[in-house]
Amino acid sequence: MRFLRFTLPFVVACTAFAAALRTPAQSTGDPAVLEFERLETVWNQAHERGDADALEALWADDLEVAVPRMPVMSRTDVAAFAHSGRMKFLRYQTSQLHVRVYSNAAVVTGRLQRVRTLNDREVSDDWRFTKVYIRQADKWRVVAFHASEAPQP
Repeated sequence: MRFLRFTLPFVVACTAFAAALRTPAQSTGDPAVLEFERLETVWNQAHERGDADALEALWADDLEVAVPRMPVMSRTDVAAFAHSGRMKFLRYQTSQLHVRVYSNAAVVTGRLQRVRTLNDREVSDDWRFTKVYIRQADKWRVVAFHASEAPQP
């Protein structure tokens, strides 16, 4: 009986944890989560359209971007690159979003799959990302974006 008293709660906890891992990230209906899902859509569509002004409207003044095979970039660096039009996105899609809101800050993590052309060459990326937002003047702004290569099966 003692075995069951300790084993049963452990089995239940493991089963719940495994189910949570299998469940895709879905909107909870929470207005805060819905807002960040909307901002992700704005971010993704701006990349696909090459709309540097829409992207700049999402960025905090002290934005920092760190992505594979690039130096760490400031808002000024990223804005210059976005306005140059050197990179075109054929696909820019996020999934597996996880949103956490903490008063005037929020963290959004997920998967980013994109296809882009750079110097007339098509390149595909499959990344895990972390985006940190802060609330400034009642608007959410991205203060940090970090991406790394997603593990491949």
